[in-house]
Amino acid sequence: MPKRLPDLADLISRITLYDSESAYQQLFKFLFPSLYRFCYCLLRSRELAEETANDVMITLWRNRQRLMDIQNISVYAFVIARNLSLNTLNRHSRRELVSLDDIHVDIALDTLDPEQILINEELKRKLEQATATLPNRCKLVFKLIKEDGLSYRETADILNISVKTVDAHLVTAVKRLTAILKAEFKLM
Repeated sequence: MPKRLPDLADLISRITLYDSESAYQQLFKFLFPSLYRFCYCLLRSRELAEETANDVMITLWRNRQRLMDIQNISVYAFVIARNLSLNTLNRHSRRELVSLDDIHVDIALDTLDPEQILINEELKRKLEQATATLPNRCKLVFKLIKEDGLSYRETADILNISVKTVDAHLVTAVKRLTAILKAEFKLM
């Protein structure tokens, strides 16, 4: 049975109006895994990713009185995660400014939905190898849309790029992955 998604609007209103810790816990359980994976892709450190994802959730709690003014809480949380991750990278870097284009992104195809469970280990390994060859921005777009299930608009908002740019990156990623897998499995 698929996992039921929480009613985010209800959770946000309970958090904002009643300081509901149980609603916050539900929001935490829903958002934290995706935020952690996103931060891990950017930071490549489990500890830093966990710390950053926790910081995002703490920020949401601290700003709970204003959460109802936010149109899309998931995008808002991912933007905070992006900014905190970039700040962390800048603190740990000798260079003055780190850009999303400079970050190496790894994609882990470890989702637990039935479709992914049916993919055999060889195909999974080939897909991971193929995704490793993608440009960083393409990998990030591919991860947010295909792994985290975000929309083009949400992905564009998170990465601060246009929807057309998101589409172009996804088309590039899919074309490259298709070509690599066709060649690998001799499907041409």
